[in-house]
Amino acid sequence: MTPFKRIGDWERRLRAHYNTDLSTPENRRRAHIYNLWFDHAVLRKVWTNFGEVAPGVYRSNQPTHERFVKLRDMGVRSVLNLRGAAGAAHYLVEEESCRALGLALVNTTLHARYAAPPEDIQAVLDAFRRIERPFVMHCKSGADRAGFAAALYRLVIEGRPMAEAREMLSARYIHFRWTRTGVLDHILDLYEARNAQRPIDFEAWIAREYDRDAAQQSFEARGRRLF
Repeated sequence: MTPFKRIGDWERRLRAHYNTDLSTPENRRRAHIYNLWFDHAVLRKVWTNFGEVAPGVYRSNQPTHERFVKLRDMGVRSVLNLRGAAGAAHYLVEEESCRALGLALVNTTLHARYAAPPEDIQAVLDAFRRIERPFVMHCKSGADRAGFAAALYRLVIEGRPMAEAREMLSARYIHFRWTRTGVLDHILDLYEARNAQRPIDFEAWIAREYDRDAAQQSFEARGRRLF
């Protein structure tokens, strides 16, 4: 076993030790440590990556409980979590905060470093249509998944031009298309190129023509990414 593999295995065991439920005071203490250091909540105490997508629609990194309080106080009624609901410590704390504050929590799943399956993209669009406004959407850092979802909101729900949708995937929010997360921009590139040939609604394209494996392969064929 190489030193790098030993370090990786040790880190995974350490993360699993702290990534626990909230069922006991000790578990709650470990979950707090996990969220603070492994999920980087220590940074999010001072950095929000917050922005307006459209009237009554906001984007953010993963809010702390204190920020959920501030969001509620500014009128936010719902939270769209783009990180999934698999039971990780960060999700359990978020669920608890939303329940205590009366915020409706809607869960979907997106990934930042590979092309999303069409059903995951459609699930986000469906969530947009049923969620109560004002709402905030978030991923972990608020840079990539939140940016892609925000771009889809502008493009599909608001019917705004692609240029305005792409503003949501920018360095302003610490998103860089030259990294592996550029696959999110690539999905929009593929749609834009197809739409230029013969106009097609984005949702129709996702349902009928979008191939996530082909999208991933064509993205990787453009060259090795740094991250």
